[in-house]
Amino acid sequence: MDLFKAIAELQVEKEKLDRVIASMEELQHSKSGQSAPGGRSPRGRKSMGAQERLDVSARMKRYWASRRQSR
Repeated sequence: MDLFKAIAELQVEKEKLDRVIASMEELQHSKSGQSAPGGRSPRGRKSMGAQERLDVSARMKRYWASRRQSR
């Protein structure tokens, strides 16, 4: 058995595997970078509508008024 020939064949096989691994990693990264269906990000804060902001504002005014009274 020719040791140099075996090493050369293994190096060729290693190069093929490296290319396959790199292409699979690229696919994995491109899929994970996609947004969720509907174009919305799967993470992060939900934006509030105008009515929700008004509700939160009223709720916080009541909260702080009760905090001032309890002093």
